[in-house]
Amino acid sequence: MAGYKLLERISSQELSRSVESLAERINRDYEGKDLVLIGILNGAFIFMADLARRLDPAVRVDFIRLASYGDKTQTCGNVRITKDIELPLQGSHVLIVEDIVDSGITIKWLLNHISNLCPESVRVCTLIDKHERRKVEVPVDYVGLTIDSGFLVGYGLDFSENHRNLPAIYEVVFEESHSGQ
Repeated sequence: MAGYKLLERISSQELSRSVESLAERINRDYEGKDLVLIGILNGAFIFMADLARRLDPAVRVDFIRLASYGDKTQTCGNVRITKDIELPLQGSHVLIVEDIVDSGITIKWLLNHISNLCPESVRVCTLIDKHERRKVEVPVDYVGLTIDSGFLVGYGLDFSENHRNLPAIYEVVFEESHSGQ
């Protein structure tokens, strides 16, 4: 059976600087406006908590949980809600907060779902924009970091629900096992 090791890709200091930069831009863009942050569970909760603490506008917070990955390393393409948004969004400025935009399928689905709730505006903020497996193009208004490739964990990102608690971002490197033959 193959194991894996973790190689640090983004330090906790780099993450902090990235979140601070995103917050500065969001504060400018939403000055004087009420803002609703919609975090996508489970991955975005750490990033969203750090981001929300740096925002100046009046901020309301809600979460949605969408299932599309399971234990796999790739999306199956089918998105379903396991926990829906509870705040009314009609007339609100909504900022979707995601840990990573990878295939684009989940964000595209969520943008359509939220648009049916009649918000004033909807934008997307992601900590990591990764194009390696992008299947559909989606608008991403705020990007913390762009990564070309790699399976990433830490700072909310997981591998089969493991490693979310790591304070930095690591790449999972799978190792081949050798039977000695």
